[in-house]
Amino acid sequence: MTEMKHGVDESFNDRLNILRAAVLGANDGIISIAGVVIGVASATPNIWIIFLSGLSAILAGAFSMAGGEYVSVSTQKDTEEAAVNREQALLDRDPKLARESLYHAYLQNGECETSAKILTERAFMKHPLKALVEEKYGIEYEEFTNPWHAAASSFLAFSVGSLPPMLSIILFPTAYRIPVTVFVVGLSLIFTGYTSAKLGKAPTKPAMLRNLIIGLLTMGVTYFFGQLFSI
Repeated sequence: MTEMKHGVDESFNDRLNILRAAVLGANDGIISIAGVVIGVASATPNIWIIFLSGLSAILAGAFSMAGGEYVSVSTQKDTEEAAVNREQALLDRDPKLARESLYHAYLQNGECETSAKILTERAFMKHPLKALVEEKYGIEYEEFTNPWHAAASSFLAFSVGSLPPMLSIILFPTAYRIPVTVFVVGLSLIFTGYTSAKLGKAPTKPAMLRNLIIGLLTMGVTYFFGQLFSI
C-alpha cells in the first residue's frame, strides 16, 4: 500500500518527478540535435555528413546527460546513506536525544504538540530509525534512488528526443529537408512544453511558447553559422 505523509502521496510525487524529468530530457534531445543537424544541413547537402554529425551529437549528448545524472544521483545516494548512519549512531549513543529530535521534527513538519508526542511514541515502538530519517530529511528509508536507473532513464530520454529532428533531416529530400525539420521540431517542442507544464501544474501556453522560441532561436543561430561555412 502506498504510504501517505501529511496527506500527500509521496510515491506518486516521485513517479511524477521522474516522468517530468524524462520529458525535460527528451526536450534537451530535441533542441540539441535540431541545432546540430540544421547547422550541418545548411552547410552541406551531403547526407552522410549530416547523418554522422547528428549521430555523434546524439551519442555525445546522451552519454553526457547519463554521466551527469549518474554522478548527481550517486552523490545524493551517498548523502542519504550518511543521514541514515548519522541517525543510527544517535540512536545507539543517546536514545533520549533521538526521541527529542524526532519530536521536534514532527513539530517542524506541522504537527501539534499532542500529535507529535503520540507519533514519536508510536515511532519508537515500531521503527525509530525509519521515522527519524523520513521526518528529519524527507528521505524514504531504504528506498534510495538508483544512480544506474537514473543514468539509463536520462540516456533513453535524450535519445528519444533526438529522433524527430534526426529522422526528418535524413528522410526528406534536400529541398524540403530544413523546413520540414523546423516544422517537426516546432511541433515536438510545443508538445514537450505542454506536457512538462501539465505535469508541473503550470500554465501551458507560456511553457509551449517559451519552448518553441528557444528551439527556433537555436535552429536559427546554427543555420546562420552553417551558411557562413557552407560547402
